[in-house]
Amino acid sequence: MIKTILTDTQIISDLVPQKFGKRGMIWTLMLVAICMIGVYAYYRQIRYGLIVTSMRDYASWGIYISNFVFFVAISLVGSLITAVLRLSGVHWATPLTRISEIIAVSAITFASLIIIVDMGRPERFYFLFMYGRLQSPIIWDVTVISTYFIISILLLYIPLLPDMGILLAQKEKKGLYKLYKFLGSFWKGTHMQIRIGKRAINILCITIIPVAFSIHTVTSWLFATTYRPGWDSTNFGAYFISGAFLVGAGAVSVAMYVFRRYYKLANYITNEHFDKMGKITVMLGMVYLYFNVNEYLTPYFKMKKTETAFLNSLFIGDFAPLFWSAIFGGMIIPMLVLLFRKGRLPVPMFICGIMIVVGAWFKRYLIVTPTLLQPFLPMHNVPASYKHYFPSWEEWAIACGSLAGALLVITIFARIFPIIPIQETIIEHHEKSTL
Repeated sequence: MIKTILTDTQIISDLVPQKFGKRGMIWTLMLVAICMIGVYAYYRQIRYGLIVTSMRDYASWGIYISNFVFFVAISLVGSLITAVLRLSGVHWATPLTRISEIIAVSAITFASLIIIVDMGRPERFYFLFMYGRLQSPIIWDVTVISTYFIISILLLYIPLLPDMGILLAQKEKKGLYKLYKFLGSFWKGTHMQIRIGKRAINILCITIIPVAFSIHTVTSWLFATTYRPGWDSTNFGAYFISGAFLVGAGAVSVAMYVFRRYYKLANYITNEHFDKMGKITVMLGMVYLYFNVNEYLTPYFKMKKTETAFLNSLFIGDFAPLFWSAIFGGMIIPMLVLLFRKGRLPVPMFICGIMIVVGAWFKRYLIVTPTLLQPFLPMHNVPASYKHYFPSWEEWAIACGSLAGALLVITIFARIFPIIPIQETIIEHHEKSTL
């Protein structure tokens, strides 16, 4: 909520994207360098095959699939902030809608790319469409991801149209004039266009909610329909969705702090925004904690023979340090901090957001790897490398490259387009000024 009295000219001046400074250039070049290393590692994988990875017959999924599930999870932030809060009539979230949508678009883009990487040979993605079977959850996942991507692009683009006219009027933006003209020169701001735009946004917001729930449910079915210890659960759909909401809220909290500080947006992303996002994060964290207890406590209580080795590896075995770090560092500690008002100030929110996002990535790693290393049939007469999994440098390079790529998309978008809606901010500021 904007508390300072601002003129339209001041709002436009504050929110129109600015050129990169020295720190911005260093940040961008660093991301590009990480992406290039990832591209080189992928070239090695294409040339020599998946043997350059540490994946073998048992651990046939590694950090590629962990990254995929993480990207799919974090993409839910678009429907959380843009759709759910917009349809609920929550106007304070206006400065956060475009931030959440670009996070969603970049995340779902790299979720799709990392799946192609995991296939080994990229042409197999073509075969998926040519010879896919409707009985397979993989086809369902491809379909719903494509649908979610299209809706997210539209939810990012349509609210951006009113700002195009403002950007076209900025003489200092001559280098980007052709891009702005191509994307939005047809927008004249007429009553008819505004009415159609609002209706289109409402339809997309209503549509994206079931699609968002579907994408995380279907992704969970990729695991749950595979008969393995730890995955054989009817709880997985709700478990994935609740976790996705939490990591999405954490990612927005991090982005809020970064854009507020380095783009000087304290008048638009205020302490009140952090306070309310902190309360939402606590609520989502409690829901996710409930599903975590439900996911692990029930099978641990029954201790079926097939589940024993898997659960012991998480609670007291090789994966225990990572597991408990993800539970406490990525969920319980941030929730305890955010329960207090001082914990919902910008800096604590930023730190808690980082902890939630990092914990969420390792949580996805723990969903994939321990299960694959604990098959129903014991491992006999296999090489030692089959019994363990630790990613090769190529896998780390590609995974880090995909994460850097998603951040690079967000960075470039914020350089070209206003990260906070200008026209909506002006309208809301006028409405508040008349009260």
